[in-house]
Amino acid sequence: MNEKQKIKQAIALTYRPDRDEAPVVTAKGKGYVAEKIIETAKEHQVPIHEDASLVEMLSQLQINETIPEELYQVVAEIFAFVYRVERRLAEEE
Repeated sequence: MNEKQKIKQAIALTYRPDRDEAPVVTAKGKGYVAEKIIETAKEHQVPIHEDASLVEMLSQLQINETIPEELYQVVAEIFAFVYRVERRLAEEE
């Protein structure tokens, strides 16, 4: 199966520092469900980061499950990127 034929996967994370010890899986899916997760994120201007290996690791978690400590660093880097993008967009408005 080549790259174009692979089934699309998506994972949505949220992090509320006042409530969460670490980021939490809020949605996940393959195929049509993944496409809807991505579509919903785009509709709400939620930044999207593509990383197939990270999605593979996170897909093993359940919805509402906190990410494992070994993924803190990579997920923190993604959240930092998202915050920078959001700040830049806010400055442009």
